[in-house]
Amino acid sequence: MNQNSSSPTADPNPDDADATASASLADDRYRAPALDKGLDILELLARQPQGLTRAEIVKKMDRNASEIYRMLERLVARQYVMRSLPGDRYSLSLKLFTLAHMHPPLNRLVTQAIPIMEAFAQKAEQACHMGVYDQGNVLIAAQVNGPGTWSMTLRVGGHVGLVDTASGQVLLAFADASQARQMLAQHTAPEGEAPVDSDELAATLGLIRKQGYFERDSLQSFGVADISCPIFGPDHSALAVLTCPCVRRMDRQVGPDQKTVRLLLLQAAQALSLTQGGFAPASRDA
Repeated sequence: MNQNSSSPTADPNPDDADATASASLADDRYRAPALDKGLDILELLARQPQGLTRAEIVKKMDRNASEIYRMLERLVARQYVMRSLPGDRYSLSLKLFTLAHMHPPLNRLVTQAIPIMEAFAQKAEQACHMGVYDQGNVLIAAQVNGPGTWSMTLRVGGHVGLVDTASGQVLLAFADASQARQMLAQHTAPEGEAPVDSDELAATLGLIRKQGYFERDSLQSFGVADISCPIFGPDHSALAVLTCPCVRRMDRQVGPDQKTVRLLLLQAAQALSLTQGGFAPASRDA
């Protein structure tokens, strides 16, 4: 037998070999080394909830230290990665989470929210708005006016503070511990933000979790009581928050009182949670 000849069963399929070669060629042709490096860092940090030092990243990726440093600095500058306060550890920010939830999930959420918000506004005779977390503060994603002449409204697309508003505090209260820490780390105080002591904030978040909603006199406007309720997703964290800036009119004795407004807002938030696959817990203090 000719030892240089091969058994037919051992021969690779020529078509398979051609396909593999073509795929390899295509992979090589469309490679973007810098992009690959950045994505590798993001994927590595996604598996490390406590973050990694630069030396650990270099070791795990088996790359040159200087090229990793340059890429990390760009990812930090673009807010995809956060550097710890001491500056020695890197972890993912919530920017990827925010991008993933902007479109189209946010569009769907707004579309489903508007009819529920409009029904609330008609029954409560008050305006309401929906906020979502966005890079350290709260983005107003939807707004519905009250049916009367007087109501308190916020501009869609505008931002309000994370730590001094009822909306922001409800989002913080119903985020998991790791997510809440990242939200606070990303927070930058907008102009005019009221200072909030950290112990006071922790106590407030505990109260919100116990009640299932938040209700207090507005820190931004006189004659307004802010009532905020979480909109839950499947993981039991708050996807968004529904807020009514309840205007208390001195010249009016009829219409729903504040307690009724709160109950109607809770029902609206619970109905919207169900549309998102979330749960709708009954308030313990309604």
